[in-house]
Amino acid sequence: MSAKRYLPILIAGALVGAAALLLTFMGNPANMGFCIACFLRDTAGALGLHSAGTVQYARPEIIGIILGASAAALVTGEFKGRGGSAPLTRFILGFAMMVGSLMFLGCPLRMVLRLGGGDLNALVGLGGFTCGILVGILALQNGFTLRRSYVLTRVEGGVFPLITAAVLAVLILAPALLRFSKEGPGSMRAPILLSLIFGLLVGVLAQRTRLCTAGGIRDAVLFRDFYLLLGPVAILAVTVVGNLAIGKFNPGFVGQPVAHADGIWNFIGMALVGWSAILLGGCPLRQLILAGEGNSDSAVAVLGMVVGAAFCHNFGLASSAEGPTGNGKAAVVLCFIVVAAITLLNMEHLGKRKAVSTQKGELRDGKD
Repeated sequence: MSAKRYLPILIAGALVGAAALLLTFMGNPANMGFCIACFLRDTAGALGLHSAGTVQYARPEIIGIILGASAAALVTGEFKGRGGSAPLTRFILGFAMMVGSLMFLGCPLRMVLRLGGGDLNALVGLGGFTCGILVGILALQNGFTLRRSYVLTRVEGGVFPLITAAVLAVLILAPALLRFSKEGPGSMRAPILLSLIFGLLVGVLAQRTRLCTAGGIRDAVLFRDFYLLLGPVAILAVTVVGNLAIGKFNPGFVGQPVAHADGIWNFIGMALVGWSAILLGGCPLRQLILAGEGNSDSAVAVLGMVVGAAFCHNFGLASSAEGPTGNGKAAVVLCFIVVAAITLLNMEHLGKRKAVSTQKGELRDGKD
């Protein structure tokens, strides 16, 4: 094991964990210094896409992550317009990933942060997430593909980052155009500038190291390559130590912040997230990073997540601290059926060797 190779991902994970702790200390909801799913949901609410008054705020962390990834990619020459790989399918998978996340009440990154705060429901979620990833890996081994993407213009690749910058401009210059929660998780927020700075930092770090929770488990299983897995491990280690140091480590299942203790649906929700993430080529954080790099396929997946968040709150699908809703359970089951259909209809039956070889080649090229 080369320390030189693994040091950057360890440092990145440690810094992300430290940033999450500080953002929580400065006002973000407990165990939610960063949560891609929750923050996209809040942003959707701020834009008026749903009317749930407790989860509305254009989160600067999301804006910073995208723009930080764009800046890093531009500086290193990795910003490239590309897309055209099954965009509508990716939209649906992004939608499904959000439905699963809001069943669990968090994305894979928040799952790690929740575990770092002692929330053992996240351990159940991790079990489901891993099982979903294993199903996705089985699909990859049997020839699953969404086909190749195509080179697009840099202008096309820059559309999504420009839209993100426009939201930032509105947040700073014309906040009256947005909706802001006066109570609930959406009202809990760190100062805008601090949130933006840490978002930019995470965007740069994740772009340079390819940080991805789903990719870490995938690569460990497929290739016995633990590079990406060390990122979430470092995040977990820093948040456990930090929460212990400030007296915020609260081990248990009941009474955890912005969480519920229904183990079955925590497991099932994150299984849907893991499966969808593998088919998409990365977790919600990774989709943001790729979108920031000019990948319009990932931008479409992110838009699917935004629409999924709005749909969940407009139709009572999202869980709460009281637990999942009946509508939410039905939506998760339906999404499983849809994702299974997508998986089966996009298998080319190339065989294990060719599929694994292709995935390993993509990893060496820095893609998920």
